[in-house]
Amino acid sequence: MTPTSLIGGHVSVAGGLATGGLKFMADIGAEMMQVFVTNPRSWALTERKPDEDAKLAESGVESFIHIPYLVNFGSPNPDTLANSVELTRYTLRRGVETGAKGVVVHTGSAVTQPREAAMAQLHEHLLPLLDEIPDGGPDLLLEPMAGQGAMLCATVQDLEPYLAALDWHPKAGICFDTCHAFAAGHDLAREGGVTETLDALHKIAPGRLKLVHANDSKDVCGSKKDRHEKIGQGEIGLAAFGELFRHDIVAGVPVCIETPGKPPEYRIDIQALKDLRDAPS
Repeated sequence: MTPTSLIGGHVSVAGGLATGGLKFMADIGAEMMQVFVTNPRSWALTERKPDEDAKLAESGVESFIHIPYLVNFGSPNPDTLANSVELTRYTLRRGVETGAKGVVVHTGSAVTQPREAAMAQLHEHLLPLLDEIPDGGPDLLLEPMAGQGAMLCATVQDLEPYLAALDWHPKAGICFDTCHAFAAGHDLAREGGVTETLDALHKIAPGRLKLVHANDSKDVCGSKKDRHEKIGQGEIGLAAFGELFRHDIVAGVPVCIETPGKPPEYRIDIQALKDLRDAPS
């Protein structure tokens, strides 16, 4: 029997990581959830509440944590690099305490330095953090970006040198974002485009897909613009998400929306994905 992919979304944790997060999750009809445990646009480490962490861990809900957007292991700025190490280490520890399945990190940018130097920084500074993850702890999920600027990883093919820089560490997993992949040039809107892209992902990194971010795109394929749209209302279109659920490597992999709007609209997007997942093949 094919394992079922849980479908959910990124939730607000106002009122507490577990108390607020689980309520928000129920309100939007989610089966899994993704959260921030710190301000997504700050280096500040949020004071943890052990009772909330324990409550989430004991809930049995499949959860993921997204690391703040500032983290960049390819940055030439030493302060950014040091802060990225500290914040990633902190978030991975919170992942252990909350029972999270994975911690998502953007794959970063070389900014103004040579790509080779940025990739060397991954090996020097990110690889040791993977070694620190305890048995049973979360995977660190690498999320390729839309390809803007000096991004280190955007296409599926870019994952090969990125994972090589991390010595193909067993705790390095992948978070595949449909909007990012489309913006980077993978034509998911074309019939067979999703299958072709996921086939390539499986060939490069078999068994490493641990989470899908399901987002439509406001912009055309290859735009290199990271602008999410509601499911079926953007340039990717509804059919592509149906094709996604029919691919073998997505079976059992959680699917999380990060679409624009408010809770009633999130519920609509989640239900649209559930309908596609549950449709007769």
